[in-house]
Amino acid sequence: MSIQLLNDNELVQLYMGGNEDSLSVLLNRHKRKIFTSIVIVVKNNALAEDIFQDTFFKVIQTLKRGQYTEEGKFVPWVMRIARNLIIDYFRNLKRMPPMPVYTNSEGEEISVFNNITDDSDKTKVSAEYTKFKKNIRGLINELDEEQREIVLLRTYYDMSFKEIAEFRNMSINTALGRFRYALFNLKKMIEERNLEVSLR
Repeated sequence: MSIQLLNDNELVQLYMGGNEDSLSVLLNRHKRKIFTSIVIVVKNNALAEDIFQDTFFKVIQTLKRGQYTEEGKFVPWVMRIARNLIIDYFRNLKRMPPMPVYTNSEGEEISVFNNITDDSDKTKVSAEYTKFKKNIRGLINELDEEQREIVLLRTYYDMSFKEIAEFRNMSINTALGRFRYALFNLKKMIEERNLEVSLR
């Protein structure tokens, strides 16, 4: 049987047993998806290539040590490694603020929420964001980790819900659901604290 016909888990087991060719098959099979997921976030091909290489260095280290325990979930496992490396990169550079803003011609501070369009996702979820212009960046940090991540990926990285779903190995409905909950919680915090927000 050709090694190319083996599934991911079989290839992983072969590699852990000493077959070096099996890793090349895995790499060729999934490189495009993993690399694309990285470049979608970092917006830079050279940086994405570095993170991709670091990701597979960690994959190799883990497999060589026999510490792989994600049977049947090779790609999601690799994606989690890549995601953590991306987060570490931006954290180390202190380049991942909770919410980027710009100043309009009238000197008013505007959040990127106001510019989100969601035609590709065929959803009206983003319309909720047009209501927020001020006093929101700090609140995002108070969301739970899952909701905060969806907000950051959707706004700071300008990822579509489809891209988020693929990147985080979840359904589009799950991504949308977390986004809606994040909106609800942000609105609740604004109301409870009587913060000033501009509503259209």
